[in-house]
Amino acid sequence: MKRILFFIITIFLIFTQQIFSEDFTDSMKGAEVSIKFYNKTMYYPGNDVDNPVNVKVTIANKGSDTIHFKLAEDRMFSIDFTAYTVKNVKLEHSSNFIKKRSTTQTVFFREISLEPGEEYSFVENVKDYLIIPESSVYYLELQFYPELFRNQYAAIKTSAGTTISTTTKSNVYFITNRLTLEVKPSPSAAAIAALPLSNSNKDILKSQNIAPDQVVEQTIIARQRSLWDQFFLYMDIEEMLMSNATRSRKYRAESADMRARMLENYKLDLQQAKLDTDIVAIPEKFFIERTLYSATEGTVTVKEWFAYDTYKEIKRYTYYVRKRDGIWQIYDYSVENLGTE
Repeated sequence: MKRILFFIITIFLIFTQQIFSEDFTDSMKGAEVSIKFYNKTMYYPGNDVDNPVNVKVTIANKGSDTIHFKLAEDRMFSIDFTAYTVKNVKLEHSSNFIKKRSTTQTVFFREISLEPGEEYSFVENVKDYLIIPESSVYYLELQFYPELFRNQYAAIKTSAGTTISTTTKSNVYFITNRLTLEVKPSPSAAAIAALPLSNSNKDILKSQNIAPDQVVEQTIIARQRSLWDQFFLYMDIEEMLMSNATRSRKYRAESADMRARMLENYKLDLQQAKLDTDIVAIPEKFFIERTLYSATEGTVTVKEWFAYDTYKEIKRYTYYVRKRDGIWQIYDYSVENLGTE
């Protein structure tokens, strides 16, 4: 009798699983889920909110029929990120992610339908899901659960809309394409290590073929430490001087000797904060938000905090860089006030 009952239950489960599989396959037939970096910038270790690893998730209908899926208001019940080191070591999930996934709670969601050719996208911060402990190269992918994640079920993998195996409708998931995530050492540590020890080491001061973000990092840190030779090392002083129309007209009218003298006087005026005070202001801390560049031109956007007696002023600097003779140089800048805190 027990054997007969077990056999009946087994047949029922297999039949139910097949129905769930067919339902899922029909509702998501032709679906494609993909990821790409959103506003790609320089990424550093840790889970600092000022340095997110934003990824754009796109669900597209590549088929000929309408697709249907659920999307949770809290995306952690619709997606999950997985990342591996080059040695195939899997990164750990954040404590907040683990807590949410292991706690019984109501999950609010909405039903979404996509017609053929339509797509739906949203942006998520990988650091909300994973702990990035150190600088390295990681391989990142995403799992998307069209029927939401349910921790009481076993996960079932699918790829490009094709079900690999099926036991329940709830935890079938799509695996996306893989991204290469390069995490660099924290900027302050990297830049300080690259600076000479003191101003007396002028004989070893030589500009190097380093990336635009490193040029800006070293320049800012040199200013924080009042190392003027290093501060000017990656600056196109002539272009900076001529950014002012009056100075430019006067400079162009002078002889070569007088031009050289004007450049030295301009550097002295900067050191004494007599002009262009924004470029020589000393930030208490800074954070590189974005670096964009081609073969010869680029911009580095930096968020900087300036401390005063009772408040801190926040500004966003955009440094314009140009490559000459294999070396990146700062030739101009702009400043945006972001308020105080």
